[in-house]
Amino acid sequence: MLRRRLHIAIFCCVALCLVFAHPAAQADTGPPPPQVPEGGRDAFTFVRVQYDSMGGWGEARYNYDGRIWERWETDFPEAEENLIFRLRQLTTLRLADRPISLRLNDKRLFQYPFLYMADPGWQDLKKDEQDGLREYLTRGGFLWVDDFWGDAEWDNFAFNMAQIFPDLPWTSIPDEHPVLSMVFPLKTCPQVPAHIFAFQYPGQDWDSPYGHRGEPPEQELMTVHFKGLFLEGRLIALATHNTDIGDGWEREANDRRYFETYSIKAYALAVNIIVYALTH
Repeated sequence: MLRRRLHIAIFCCVALCLVFAHPAAQADTGPPPPQVPEGGRDAFTFVRVQYDSMGGWGEARYNYDGRIWERWETDFPEAEENLIFRLRQLTTLRLADRPISLRLNDKRLFQYPFLYMADPGWQDLKKDEQDGLREYLTRGGFLWVDDFWGDAEWDNFAFNMAQIFPDLPWTSIPDEHPVLSMVFPLKTCPQVPAHIFAFQYPGQDWDSPYGHRGEPPEQELMTVHFKGLFLEGRLIALATHNTDIGDGWEREANDRRYFETYSIKAYALAVNIIVYALTH
């Protein structure tokens, strides 16, 4: 059994390296994959959570890359579109062609087993949204929260979650947890900076404090926090704090060095988390 697991791990690593030889935007993909109906029970649909944020300019919304973004839509939908492309290459999942976005008080939420939430440092959840997320997670859904940095952004997110599950603490997920090795063997959760901050200083893998809530001191940003919320032993929510896994997907084709340094690990983690969520 150990030898078989080793062979599978080696095969997956080789497959990952071969697939990632060229970014998705530049790859020769051959014939297009079969069309999959949008959503539905037989296709995995990647769902981004919509939410409101408190504050004004630079807080609830910001200007970047020639457009105005709300916090919930950071990297959307390009990050998900690239991820769907890679999931088709790396897994046998039946996939909806496009990602969707839903609010937590939307009853359609229960059609989908997996939610992704990004940039919740200024998030403001209303009671019906809190109730919706509580019911969703209690009934078997899974939430992945990504791309928020520093203590102030963590505290805001943790406050919102405490309104939903006041008796459930966030706990660090150990490196030996199977979520890190479901398909690709990762030693730990990778740290991925936003593309605009990558390679600013040699050896720095964290974001600049600029643009994050409270402009946190650099020492608050240096360590990745890979945490989980467990309900009766089941991992129901996972947080990747002080890392921007979604930018690793969105910006994979911006330059080869970013792709090779960060995007490969970002995709490997995403495959592991999604497969874990769908099989547990």
